[in-house]
Amino acid sequence: MAREIREQPDVLRRLLATGAPRIQDVARQVAARTPRFVLLTARGTSDNAALYAKYLLEIQLGLPCGLASMSTTTAYGARPDLRDVLVITVSQSGGSPDLVASTKAAREAGAITLAVTNNPDSPLAAVSEHHIDIMAGPEKALPATKTYTASLLALYLFVEGLRGGDGSAAAVLPDHMTRLIDRQDEVRTLASRYRFAERMVITSRGYGYPTAKEAALKLMETSYIPALAYSGADLLHGPLAMVDNISPVIAVVTDGRGGEALQPVLDRLRGRGADLMVIGPQAQVDRASAGFVLATDGVAEEVQPVLEILPLQLLAYEVTIARGQDPDAPRALAKVTETR
Repeated sequence: MAREIREQPDVLRRLLATGAPRIQDVARQVAARTPRFVLLTARGTSDNAALYAKYLLEIQLGLPCGLASMSTTTAYGARPDLRDVLVITVSQSGGSPDLVASTKAAREAGAITLAVTNNPDSPLAAVSEHHIDIMAGPEKALPATKTYTASLLALYLFVEGLRGGDGSAAAVLPDHMTRLIDRQDEVRTLASRYRFAERMVITSRGYGYPTAKEAALKLMETSYIPALAYSGADLLHGPLAMVDNISPVIAVVTDGRGGEALQPVLDRLRGRGADLMVIGPQAQVDRASAGFVLATDGVAEEVQPVLEILPLQLLAYEVTIARGQDPDAPRALAKVTETR
């Protein structure tokens, strides 16, 4: 896991240099079909990448999106009318049977189908009309790290292509990521706060919300700490009641409108005396119990999630090591999950 975390800047550089032209070509072909709606299909880490794509598509293109409930197709046999609908299926392996079956059914129902995977020879790629290879290379650790950030970048470049953009906002990401990796000692110090945590809450809004969900998943699958991820707005609708000065809260504060929307939530958390850690701008970290400053100068809000997750990947790794567990092989998990 540690090695693959450190590979991420090179993965992003490779995708920008080699994969971007192919992604632009796929985007042009899809845009020519003028889809009226987008349905996103994924599981686990890839589901969080798909949620990021939902924010991009709705904000950047004004295109309505939904997250698929695959059991309606695979368990109940529903066959909705998907003419002029773009179905994007995100999967690192491209091998989960339910993803393959639901994508195949969507294509038969008239959908424009796009697979985003780390395996161009996968069953999912074979049943899809279009395919994007995220080019992350083999990922051996069970917790997905480099395939997640590569999926985010690939989806960003695809959405940029749909709207006729050049994706230039992503050019700064590899160098920023290299600098973040060099700060692993800071994360190790933060991890000591959570060695004995019994539960955690992670919150954000806007583009940062998928980051919160992915961070919670990483903490649960590596350190086995129950970690609950909430949109800041949803946190105020009830779950805030469980927050006290013992249970840690991590807030992902994107520098932009999402971070601004999170401010009332941060104020309420401080008012409750929460043990609050912030991943975000210096001014927000200074007002928290602890934090990790994410330098965002010259980084557009819509691509910040590619960077935001990295200190949280490192946090999951360091907390797991501190608890005497193996982050590379979490119990009861397999790299390809055979859901149906």
